[in-house]
Amino acid sequence: MPRKFFRKYLPDATQIRNHRHLARFGKWLHHPNLWHLNRDSVAGAVAIGLFSGLVPGPLQMLTAVLLAIPLKKNLPVALIVTFYTNPFTIVPLYALAYGYGSLLLGGSRNRHPVQPFEWDWMSWMESMRALLDWTLALGKPLAVGLVALALTLAALGYVAVQVGWRAYVVLAWRARRRRRAGRSRRA
Repeated sequence: MPRKFFRKYLPDATQIRNHRHLARFGKWLHHPNLWHLNRDSVAGAVAIGLFSGLVPGPLQMLTAVLLAIPLKKNLPVALIVTFYTNPFTIVPLYALAYGYGSLLLGGSRNRHPVQPFEWDWMSWMESMRALLDWTLALGKPLAVGLVALALTLAALGYVAVQVGWRAYVVLAWRARRRRRAGRSRRA
């Protein structure tokens, strides 16, 4: 993928390391792969972000940080990718995870249908409580499905970035070769 595109939107590593709240973690934030845009670092970061995005509650970014730093993958990319889960996508993703978990566990284990969750924008705290109750009512199929879906999305994201990055590089090499061939013909 084009590094210029990513660099335009990602924060500068030096500014982050020198930030007054993050300076105390400086030793852990100095590895170059945490900030460099290379195929392996970005692919790993996308996988970490996709996995961490399905961690319940507000622990998604913390999970992404705790995985990206020891695995030495691009930290900003891992954090940004976790945003695929939000109030608009969390219910469909959890429903998909429930179905995935039911499939992996061998069909419908829950004989009583669970009423769908509805978000009330006027009452965030009550909606969060209702979301927690809805999640707990889904039980074992949801727990198994969340882990399985997180691992599946992480694997697919990793492979997609690796293949997409490689395809971009190959196409850039071919374009460069055509440009050079065109210049040599004119000369």
